Amino acid sequence: MAKDMNISLLFDFYGDMLTEKQRDVIEFYYNDDLSLAEIAENEGITRQGVRDSIKRAESILMDMEERLGLAQRFHGMRNCFESICAAAGEIRNLNKRHSYSRDIELQVEKIIELSRDLSEL
Repeated sequence: MAKDMNISLLFDFYGDMLTEKQRDVIEFYYNDDLSLAEIAENEGITRQGVRDSIKRAESILMDMEERLGLAQRFHGMRNCFESICAAAGEIRNLNKRHSYSRDIELQVEKIIELSRDLSEL
């Protein structure tokens, strides 16, 4: 069973929507990198039971993302913040090349700082 690393991100957003058992197997499989056999042994269930639980949990996580789109919005916002930082850096470079203004430099620093702060929320 190939691991979809996108599931780890969806788990971060929607993990609370899963049952405790589903959360455990997803955590073991994706975050702790345990095999189906290792999880089965640890949980006292069959390998097929682990696989079924993972598949159900993945389906729930993907369905939640389809409905709510939080992970997609997160990525979009993150990309926007990176673009804002890049644009602010370009303004800084232009300011240095053309009649330097301390006021512009301070505003560029503020934009970069605010953008970084927001991207870390």
